[in-house]
Amino acid sequence: GAARPPAASKWVRLNVGGTYFVSTRQTLCREPKSFLCRLCCQDGPELGSDKDETGAYLIDRDPTYFGPILNYLRHGKLIINKELAEEGVLEEAEFYNIASLVRLVKERIRDNENRTSQGPVKHVYRVLQCQEEELTQMVSTMSDGWKFEQLISIGSSYNYGNEDQAEFLCVVSRELNNSTNGIVKEPSEKAKVSPSVLSLQ
Repeated sequence: GAARPPAASKWVRLNVGGTYFVSTRQTLCREPKSFLCRLCCQDGPELGSDKDETGAYLIDRDPTYFGPILNYLRHGKLIINKELAEEGVLEEAEFYNIASLVRLVKERIRDNENRTSQGPVKHVYRVLQCQEEELTQMVSTMSDGWKFEQLISIGSSYNYGNEDQAEFLCVVSRELNNSTNGIVKEPSEKAKVSPSVLSLQ
């Protein structure tokens, strides 16, 4: 019999930036509004799509990020290798006009930002006023997590008795961890319920 015209063939070859991908029309047409669907399902003159010498559709895009796009059309899941930047995939999802994927990648980027937004560490600062002789004691008894930042001498404007005491402002800081945001680790006395009380109820 006569060879079927390539348009009717189930398999489609794509040449994305010099890398070949093979997929089915069904996969590429998952998203009816997408560029890929228009490319191979409405292969009309109006799109004027170029093909290379092997008959593959030529797409001038970065092949690195095309994998996740094609896989998403295949199984509806967003899978991005660790070394790939989500922003790159987002760029391609927008180019290929795959709305649901654009939404997914944006969510993923937002999640990652939330996770790493602990990045720039927030600090809590306290300014303590103390006298010269209290300094060493104060610095040595500083509780866990507090870090000594700066000492500002504010002179000896106060006279205690006869002698001048140098006064200092002592600035200390502590990292504000998102994980321990104001949660007190030790249970208070009230929270401790003895087993015998529990068994009565």
